[in-house]
Parts: sequence; structure tokens; C-alpha cells
Amino acid sequence: MSLVFVLTVGLVAGTISGIVGTGSSIMLMPVLIYQYGPKQAVPIMAVAAVMSNFSRILAWYREVDWRACAAYSIPAIPAASLGARTLLVLPSRVVDISIGLFLIAMVPARHWLASHQLKFSLWHLALGGAVVGYLTGIVVSTGPLSVPLFLFYGLTKGAFLATEAASSLGMYVSKSVTFQRFGALTAEIALQGLIAGSSLMFGAFIAKRFVLHMKPDAFRLLMDGIMIAAGLSMLWTAFS
Repeated sequence: MSLVFVLTVGLVAGTISGIVGTGSSIMLMPVLIYQYGPKQAVPIMAVAAVMSNFSRILAWYREVDWRACAAYSIPAIPAASLGARTLLVLPSRVVDISIGLFLIAMVPARHWLASHQLKFSLWHLALGGAVVGYLTGIVVSTGPLSVPLFLFYGLTKGAFLATEAASSLGMYVSKSVTFQRFGALTAEIALQGLIAGSSLMFGAFIAKRFVLHMKPDAFRLLMDGIMIAAGLSMLWTAFS
């Protein structure tokens, strides 16, 4: 029954993230932590995130902006590896608290970014990629922070979904390799990640038909609610 619950949440998370471009890790992570504990949940989610992003690339592969992807990914990939190495030396409770506080803090951060009508260049994407990549290595998912980077660069709908996914893919591969190198990604954990990731992939293809009908205001409210709920869940786990 616990596996069915993980797959069900993964399907919902994959569908929603396929619509709004992010959020699968935020939604699925509390379930994985409850089921496997924080130290195992993080590498499981890294494997699942590789599959989730790959599925969004497959769904929108013709619309990837490869220049933007390269500018973001080149600094983000090594930064994600460094962040993952940092994570492995942190106590489990610190991981829970860090994830919870970070997710909640992203809500006002996103509103602050949205209130400044900025047009980003490739250099902005590169700088943002380095910062977000390192944070992704530590706190599982920073998708809500990468969203405004690509939106302010001028990408929308399918182009945004495909490019954000292609850029994130390299980070999560780097993170997974780092976990494997330092013994945190065993064969059993990798299998659990593949199982969770399969539901995320399926959800991404379900989502494609809804993307053109998603209103910006609905997207913002949905992501705010997801981040607050997931952040509070992490803090509850840490202090309970």
C-alpha cells in the first residue's frame, strides 16, 4: 500500500509539474521522507527527478532553447555536485529543517522577483545557474527559483517547460553521480528512485494537453500553496 501511495502522489506530482514546469520534488519529497527517511529520500528523489525532467524534454523536445540551456547548465552542473557533497555531511534533522525553511522562504522570494519586471540575459542565466545548482544539491528542489530566471529571459509555455527541464536534467544527473560516488546511492535506492520516477514521467505526458489552458495566476497560487504545505511538512517531520 505504501508503494501504491508513492506512485499515486508521483503521478499527481508529475502531472502538475508538467503543467507548471516545477513542483514534482516539492510534492513527492514529504512522502519519500515519511517512507524512507531524509537521508535515503534525497538520492531517491534525485533519480526520480532525472526521469521527470527527461520526460518533459521528450514531450517538448522541439521547443528547447539550447543557448539558454547551455548558459544555465554549464555552471549549474558542477555546483549541484558540490551542493550534494555538502548535503551528505549534514545531520538528518538539519536536512529536514533546511528543506522546510527554504521551501517556505521561496514564496516571498518568488513574489519579490515577480514584482521586478526584469529582462534577463544569458549571463544572468549563468549566474543564476551557479547559485540554484548549489542550492539544488543541498535542498532537493529549487525549481520555483529557476522558474523566474527562464521566464524573465523570455521563455513561455512549451519553450519554458522544455528548456527548464533540459537545464535541470544535468544538475540532477550530477547530483545522482555524486551520491553514487560517496555511497549514498545503492542499487536498492536507485530502484526505488526508478519506481517513483516512472510515475512522474507518466504524469508529464498527461500534463501536456493542459499546458495551453493554464492561466498565470493559477500557476502562481498553485506553486505558493505547494511550497508552503511541503515546507510545513518538512518542519513537522524535523520537530516531531
